[in-house]
Amino acid sequence: MAQAVANVARRINATVEEQRDSLDLSDCGLVSFPDGVFKMIRSCTDNIQKISLANNQIKALSNKFFLTFTQLREVDLQGNVLTTLPDAVGNMQHLISIDLSRNKLRVFPERLTDVSSLQHISVEGNQITELPMEKLSLMPALKSVDVRCNPLTPEATSVPHHFTLLT
Repeated sequence: MAQAVANVARRINATVEEQRDSLDLSDCGLVSFPDGVFKMIRSCTDNIQKISLANNQIKALSNKFFLTFTQLREVDLQGNVLTTLPDAVGNMQHLISIDLSRNKLRVFPERLTDVSSLQHISVEGNQITELPMEKLSLMPALKSVDVRCNPLTPEATSVPHHFTLLT
């Protein structure tokens, strides 16, 4: 456990000291986004455009995560145990890509349809049975939605759309 904490601290310090625009906390054994990170990275949250929390055991993210990292363009949350996303994700004005593959989602996170800049969504390998196709079709920048390996009903993907739907 102490080694995992030290690893996270090292990665955060490198991001702050080198003024990186990305924060990689993948494969760190996290069960949540550590509150301490908000304090440590406060000086450069506006610079952070990409965060990877892939391959952890994160069960949930707070609204604070998306309210703090307002400049995010890419979020990699694949390989966690997320069942939902907080409402604040719908307020992300710069987000272009979100990877939620291999989580525990049963319902498509509809707040994502409020993100007009979003181009790529991956929910591959979850337990989603329905898609909000009408809302997805109204997203102006959307280019692709990866829904492979979900138990979708045939009707779920039948609405006409302007983006690539990977099924």
